[in-house]
Amino acid sequence: MQDTSKQYDAVIEECRSLFIKKMSDYGSAWRILRLPSLTDQIFIKAQRIRQLQENEVRKVEEGEKSEFIGIINYSIMALIQLELGVVENPDLNTEQATVLYDKHSTITKELMMNKNHDYGEAWREMRVSSLTDLILQKLLRVKQIEDNKGKTIVSEGIDANYQDMINYAVFAMIHLG
Repeated sequence: MQDTSKQYDAVIEECRSLFIKKMSDYGSAWRILRLPSLTDQIFIKAQRIRQLQENEVRKVEEGEKSEFIGIINYSIMALIQLELGVVENPDLNTEQATVLYDKHSTITKELMMNKNHDYGEAWREMRVSSLTDLILQKLLRVKQIEDNKGKTIVSEGIDANYQDMINYAVFAMIHLG
């Protein structure tokens, strides 16, 4: 599991680097997005990955990896929005946003390490296409919870689903090398 921790950190560092660069370009304009908008952005990324996996012909040269990075970064943005709430105007500088990014990526990694221990790294035997399908399933669950105004009876909340999507996307990126 030592390798998993290092591989996970390398993927998150790549995603974090892009997040910081985009913060420099765009600021925290994403802070105005409501959770369903972020969920829809993640859904678009996951659907594109599925299409790339199923189609032989590609008309745009970006591959699965950039879409998985998008899933990770949008999911972390969603966790930040859950914590801070939606605002009318961008309110975070790059340093503040990065601190929150690090906080949520660390919490999510801890969850992964605990589950990884209990599941015996079963994800290593999974196909990237299965991880994509699990992300899509989580998205459908999140959409249902959002439609239910955040209420669940026995299920995990929206935050746990975003964390699982992050972890599945990290696993996919590790598989993709």
